[in-house]
Amino acid sequence: MASFSFGSGNAAKLLRIPLYAVGGIGAAIVPRGQRWVFGCGAGIGDGALALWTLATAEGHDAVWLVSSLRERADAAALGIPTISKSSLRGWWATARAGVLVVTHGLGDVNRYAVSGGFVVQLWHGIPLKRIGLDSPATTQVPNVPGAGLLRRLVGLLYRRTAQRIRVLPAASDRSRGRLESAFALGDARVVVTGEPRVDVLSTGTDEERRQTASALLDAASGPLPEGARALLYAPTWRDGGDDVAVPTASEWVRIITLLESQNAVLFIRSHPLGAGAYQPSLPSARVRTLGSDLVSDITPALAGFDTLITDYSSLAYDVGLLAMPVLYLAPDAADYARTRGFYGRYEDVAGVDAATDWTELLEQLGALLADPDAFAARSTRSTTLSAQMHAYRDGRNSRRVYQAIRQRGIPAPKGAR
Repeated sequence: MASFSFGSGNAAKLLRIPLYAVGGIGAAIVPRGQRWVFGCGAGIGDGALALWTLATAEGHDAVWLVSSLRERADAAALGIPTISKSSLRGWWATARAGVLVVTHGLGDVNRYAVSGGFVVQLWHGIPLKRIGLDSPATTQVPNVPGAGLLRRLVGLLYRRTAQRIRVLPAASDRSRGRLESAFALGDARVVVTGEPRVDVLSTGTDEERRQTASALLDAASGPLPEGARALLYAPTWRDGGDDVAVPTASEWVRIITLLESQNAVLFIRSHPLGAGAYQPSLPSARVRTLGSDLVSDITPALAGFDTLITDYSSLAYDVGLLAMPVLYLAPDAADYARTRGFYGRYEDVAGVDAATDWTELLEQLGALLADPDAFAARSTRSTTLSAQMHAYRDGRNSRRVYQAIRQRGIPAPKGAR
């Protein structure tokens, strides 16, 4: 069952309009200082953590706004001070902040105190599926009388909210165009710096990245069998709809049989906003869940995998930084293109051989695992795709974003030379 939809989310936003108004008035009165506040819709991680590390190393006073005990504990483990974002202190910290860093939306910090703040929207992936104002899903509302008017109102609010963004990093010129359109922003605000969230994929040696990522996977699910290859299956969110790719009982048998014959382990990473019923019909150590409850940020763990299987996830662009092969399973590609939409053609990313069911996918996976030449060909294809979308792969994206923020008038920390 899916756990969130744009329709329910937008309905809640409309009901909160009075709170936005009151909070906005208060934020306009409170003078802003130099503290940076951070928030992330996926927990303590993503690009926010990468920028946090740099900004605090530069001497900036900063605090992380959290929404759960899990986030508070994860932050404490890293020595990050926190405030509950929904508390009065969270409102005050947001209203007083000189810089507001988010990865998903303004609700990553206290949503009622962002007015007048310097918003840095890091986002959380290169858009493959249409997002923001480019997607009809963004303005969905419940099917009630006056729904058309409500959709227009949501669209206006979304556009107005997006105009508060002062810096939005893009991975490349191609990605920048998509972000400019989705957020209705000009190129003075959308800057090609590379994305801080993927710095971890370009830092250190291949072996160092592999060891660090493998340790994360071992901690989350236990060690792999000797010599086993790790496969990541990451289906994306379907805007509140059911995931049509959940295997049947007979498909689970064939999946596990292949994994055993090829000495591989399949990790299943459902989108944090959705929850597909990915439980095998028979227990097997060859299939392991890797939800956000176990690993909140998947990016640092990517180097621990050998192959990615996905449908429309932006991870397809990211793993090419690691030369990782990608297989595509998209039984609903035509319907998804109609209801959500893609930037460009899906086959330009997935190729003309994207699997439409598990039978086709397992055939491709079997060939990939058994034939080094097939593995190398998919690896080259993945690397080529990534090179089209990631302008930088030097591990310095966070530094470029930080410089863009400073260039737009944010002062150095007190006492800095």
